[in-house]
Amino acid sequence: MDCKVLALVALLTVAIWSPETDAKPISLVERCWCRSTLNTVPQRSIREIKFLHTPSCPFQVIAKLKNNREVCINPKTKWLQQYLKNAISKIKKKRLE
Repeated sequence: MDCKVLALVALLTVAIWSPETDAKPISLVERCWCRSTLNTVPQRSIREIKFLHTPSCPFQVIAKLKNNREVCINPKTKWLQQYLKNAISKIKKKRLE
């Protein structure tokens, strides 16, 4: 038998019979979506806003623009803070009704 074929069979046998390890792949869920944020985004160009909060990342605001581009907005931006206050007050009013 050729040495290369014998080596390949031995390698495949070891690979098949080797015990599984406890190592886990790095999950994309554990990574932060926003690595950098923008302070200025024209409000007219925003189509929708998503809010993300995961255990391993701080509060993140992702805006989908009208050109289908997604950008991360600094959550401490003044207009965004005002937007959140208005949204929370609307929710509170609806609950009281």
